[in-house]
Amino acid sequence: MPARSIASLCATTSATRSGCSSQKKAPIEYRPESVSDSRKSLSLPAFDSALMGGQGTFSGVAYRDHIVSYLDDLLDVGSFSDMTPNGLQVPGAQDVDLVVTGVSPGLELIEAAAERGAQMVLTHHGLLGDFLPDHITPVLKRRLKALFDADMSLAAYHLPLDAHAQVGNNAQICLELGLERADPFGAYKGSTLGFVGRSQAGVPFADLRRRCAEAFGTDPFVWEYGPEVVHSVGVISGAAASSLGEAVAAGLDAFLTGEPAEHTMLEAREAGIHFIAGSHYGTETFGVKRVGELLADRFGVRHEFIDLPNPV
Repeated sequence: MPARSIASLCATTSATRSGCSSQKKAPIEYRPESVSDSRKSLSLPAFDSALMGGQGTFSGVAYRDHIVSYLDDLLDVGSFSDMTPNGLQVPGAQDVDLVVTGVSPGLELIEAAAERGAQMVLTHHGLLGDFLPDHITPVLKRRLKALFDADMSLAAYHLPLDAHAQVGNNAQICLELGLERADPFGAYKGSTLGFVGRSQAGVPFADLRRRCAEAFGTDPFVWEYGPEVVHSVGVISGAAASSLGEAVAAGLDAFLTGEPAEHTMLEAREAGIHFIAGSHYGTETFGVKRVGELLADRFGVRHEFIDLPNPV
């Protein structure tokens, strides 16, 4: 029998794993949205109200499986062809009082969550995926042991959390930068992950750069080749430098992602478009943080985002 990756084994057990659902759902409907609209109420899926008190809790404690089912549904995980299983990756305690969120599931984050008494860790990047070894390494063993010892669950949402039109990384970046979240942008494996952020009045590029530094917690890497006043920005978090060409084809004034790539300097200069890289980490704190806030509001759990900056 040929060797199979951890992620592919997970995919074969989708009938029993919340984090490996492959069921297709109707696509998300996008519409232009102003900053003031972006924090609108997000409805809670209908669970047994007698058990959940109408808010996903019983005796002040939320159920792990209800939280995961809610997030799977909210983020429409079955609609994405991803490199990592989305949803519950490591099961822990069923009763959840504290959810800790972070960008990546490193040992430092897991141990910090355990020290705080969390029952669930929620991250953007997962422990499993096509980009990771297909076997349990010493590093992964230590992470898993820390989760097992604390009886702590780990759930992760990758592309679905980039793409969501309200709580996703890219929608939240538009909000943070004071841009109207407009057209879907950033095609990847049959989905669009980002958005075009627009400003009718225009934003001087120097001001946009300052806003990026404040939002991402670091001075962005910039190739300044576009117009002095920016009206449109293609926004797609993480490692999406390859989407620069889509921004050029759309006639946008600027393109914003997490990481630069060598070839993009010449492309940006010759096309006359600004290139902004706010760091992979810096552009992907927003989604998990907002989802943690949403869980606290909907389920009554406590939430803490743990910031462990990565310069990349």
